[in-house]
Parts: sequence; C-alpha cells; structure tokens
Amino acid sequence: MTHVFVYGTLKKGQPNHYRLFDKANGEAEFLASASTSEKFPLVIAGEYNIPFLLNLPGQGQQVQGEIYRVDQQMLRYLDELESVPSMYQRTVVKLQVKECEGEEQLSPGSSTEAFVYSTTTYQPLWPSLPTCDSYDSQGPHGLEYVPRHKRV
Repeated sequence: MTHVFVYGTLKKGQPNHYRLFDKANGEAEFLASASTSEKFPLVIAGEYNIPFLLNLPGQGQQVQGEIYRVDQQMLRYLDELESVPSMYQRTVVKLQVKECEGEEQLSPGSSTEAFVYSTTTYQPLWPSLPTCDSYDSQGPHGLEYVPRHKRV
C-alpha cells in the first residue's frame, strides 16, 4: 500500500472524491488531513478550472489536503486520471499531519511523506496566478471546476 496526498478535486466534498471509493479503480482508505511542509503554488488554471500544484517548492503557500492509503491498482488508476507524466508528475512531498483516522501510525503534529500529483508542465503565466492554501471547487474564487463529462 502507498500513501497519496490529494489537494484538489479528489478531496472530501469535491467533484472527483467518489473515484477513490469506486472498487473498480482499486482500494483507498482515508488516513489523515495534512499540509505540505514546504510552500507550493496551488493555482486554478486552464479552460476547465483545474487545480494544479506547481512543482515550485518555496513559492506559494503550505497546501492543505488529505492523505490516503491506496493499493497498486488505485495508484495506476490515479496515474491515468492525472495524465501522468504529460499533465502531472507523481513525486514525493513532505507533510505535516493534522487530524488522523485509520489504523496507520500517523499522529497529529507528526511528519510523513506521500506521493503527490504536481506539475512542471505548466503554462508560463501560471506561476503569477493567485495561489490558495486549500482548494474548493465552489470557493470564493468563482472558478468552478468543469467535470470531464461536461467538457466539449
């Protein structure tokens, strides 16, 4: 089993969260809420208002998200969903654990590592976009995410 940190549409209450619990995609278990130890720019970009974590450590904000334990089937599914390696790249990120569930040995205030889907393949202007520390598809930014089934 592998740990994955999600910060965008896969988080609880967001449009793609259901994908983590579709057994056809594999197994996933929520472990904890967490934030990145380093700052990163989390921007909403593109014609579909997709959240992107730009792989520019030290810029932006500490990003809030969730840690899941996933099996290899789910990891392969997430790689495909996130269009690895063309759109996102799966890298390791250091995290500060906030609140925990699950049986794993994570505790609030502790540090851990997990895979994250960040990108180095972004448009030149994206680093200058407004950043956020916590993504919500219905947030005050007014940039509602466009689900895949509604894209033309």
